[in-house]
Amino acid sequence: MMSENGARFWGRHGAAGLLLRAPMPGGAAAVLLQHRAPWSHQGGTWALPGGARDSHETPEQAAVREAHEEAGLPAEQLTVRTTVVTAEVAGIGGTQWTYTTVIADAAEPLHTVPNRESAELRWVLEDQVADLPLHPGFAASWQRLREVTATIPLLNRQR
Repeated sequence: MMSENGARFWGRHGAAGLLLRAPMPGGAAAVLLQHRAPWSHQGGTWALPGGARDSHETPEQAAVREAHEEAGLPAEQLTVRTTVVTAEVAGIGGTQWTYTTVIADAAEPLHTVPNRESAELRWVLEDQVADLPLHPGFAASWQRLREVTATIPLLNRQR
């Protein structure tokens, strides 16, 4: 989609990413981050697994699908908790583009399998996320996402 000022955004129907949390030994929360491949848009930065929504998908469906494609995460081991629209852009002709962050929990840090879009996947303690070179869009939303996750108790039960 192209915005009114000429900027391009990935995904005609918007985009979604998965902020997956899991308890580490000792109970501290960690999130799964993707180190974007050097060739990709904003390559070399850290962000959430995610991407464009298909026309028939909800943000939750898109985020879970993208996390499976990019990190090998099995949908049945994820519990979606809430969604947060973290970016909205007015497009040409009155269209609206959104990026929705889907917050989900896993009972434990899950094994990941990176695809070609990932230089690395890593579980990072929430308090250490801002220390990494973040994708600008993720960096802009991280504080707001932390405020939301602080209101949602981390699920840590074994399935």
